[in-house]
Amino acid sequence: MDHISGPDHSTLPTSQTSQTRTLSRRKLLAGAAGGVAVVAAGQPAWAADATRPGAVRGPALAVRDRQVVTGIRPSRALADLRVLSERIGPRIGGTASERAAAEFALTSLRSAGARDVRLEPFAVADKFLADIGDPDGQLPDDICWQAGASPDAGLDAAPVTGRVVDVTGATAPAWPTDAAALTGAVVLADDAQHADAATRVNLRAAFVLEAQRRGAAAVVLLPADLVYPRRASATSPRLVPTTGTTPPPWTPVATIPVLGVAQVQKRLLREELSVRPLRLTIGTTSHRGLTSNNVLADIPGRAGAGGPLVYISAHYDSVIGAPGANDDGSGTVLTLELARVIHRMPRTDATVRLALWGSEEQGLIGSRHHVAQLPQAERDRILGVFQNDMVGTSWSPATRYWQLSFSGTGNATTDQVTAAAQRLGYDPQLSPVTQRGASDHQSFQEVGIASANFSWRGEETPALLEPPYHSPEDTIEKNISMDRLTVSMELIGCAAYALAR
Repeated sequence: MDHISGPDHSTLPTSQTSQTRTLSRRKLLAGAAGGVAVVAAGQPAWAADATRPGAVRGPALAVRDRQVVTGIRPSRALADLRVLSERIGPRIGGTASERAAAEFALTSLRSAGARDVRLEPFAVADKFLADIGDPDGQLPDDICWQAGASPDAGLDAAPVTGRVVDVTGATAPAWPTDAAALTGAVVLADDAQHADAATRVNLRAAFVLEAQRRGAAAVVLLPADLVYPRRASATSPRLVPTTGTTPPPWTPVATIPVLGVAQVQKRLLREELSVRPLRLTIGTTSHRGLTSNNVLADIPGRAGAGGPLVYISAHYDSVIGAPGANDDGSGTVLTLELARVIHRMPRTDATVRLALWGSEEQGLIGSRHHVAQLPQAERDRILGVFQNDMVGTSWSPATRYWQLSFSGTGNATTDQVTAAAQRLGYDPQLSPVTQRGASDHQSFQEVGIASANFSWRGEETPALLEPPYHSPEDTIEKNISMDRLTVSMELIGCAAYALAR
């Protein structure tokens, strides 16, 4: 890989959370034949005037467009993505893994030549995580085996290892007739089902306490399957009902660990258990008193400190159990690579601000914190915010590049991306400006700042997201197209530079 203008990846510490398995070399190499295109070290993905994959015609590039597209190095972006999604893995807001990703981004931005590289801290809620170990090496090692842990059950004790016993369902469990069958076992069960949320939690708690009484060492709750292409994510299951909008206190209900796994983990566990006995090692960790961070850096413009601002942004955290290769490792590495490219180009009038938001997955917390502390005079300087969230999926139906606006109307960012798509030959793949929030562009548009989210999604609707979304399968091998990621870098690089000029 080409690390020109990039950080020394070899010195990056592995995440202290240890919730993700290292992919085997066999699996990594297989990526070249799957979703990950082979990219030549130090070279652009294609000739500047070549027709891009999926485009309907060749480009008609302006001089500055040509400088952007010839400066992009997909190999650097891929190397960055390997650090984020494989070396660090799930980057849960406020935990050591998210902080490791923030430190990596800081080093990258400094190496790119950006100025005023800084962290912007803010408090976030406690997190409760679990690690599923496979002592006999039976389970696939090409997905993440992090899960959620219940805050109302056993936490922070030494890991427990036990044979797996499937009792089918927590609502009506099929308990073994042998009274000793569950002693020291890891109990598997479909999570409790009930239309009323409080009743569902109470049924779950009753099941866990009965499993504990029968001698179980841990309980693994399995989610209900969602309708394709959606798949259920891992959760930290509650054993105490929530009242109103305030979560209940972390009250120990059980002393054994209780996990909430993702749908793909459920499938793999039951498939393995159907053919031979299985043992698991379960560990849980509580993370309390947490601070998350936004990562910010500037490429100063000619207009100086009081001049206009153009943001290129993404969020760098991920959900429990997801390595976050596409969501949003792809947007993160786009931002880092464009920092390298734009720093080397002729200076723009506006300052280009690189922004990576923390804790987006918990409710846009990082970007909302950033916007809330901006004085009105600072808000007025912002010409546009290009938010990049999920810009590299390899899912075949994700053929449309969506322009998503919280207000449903266009602005300076969508205008520039539309123009860049026309110059690059991609305008037929571009959606019209479509109303949708649920990413960090919303935080800016809520206060009247021009912003939009840009993302590869299914043709029919922006709600049509790839099956690995928010799942342990959001890996480079299973969910990244370097072609789509590179096109995204070109579109945003050309558009943002044009707006900043």
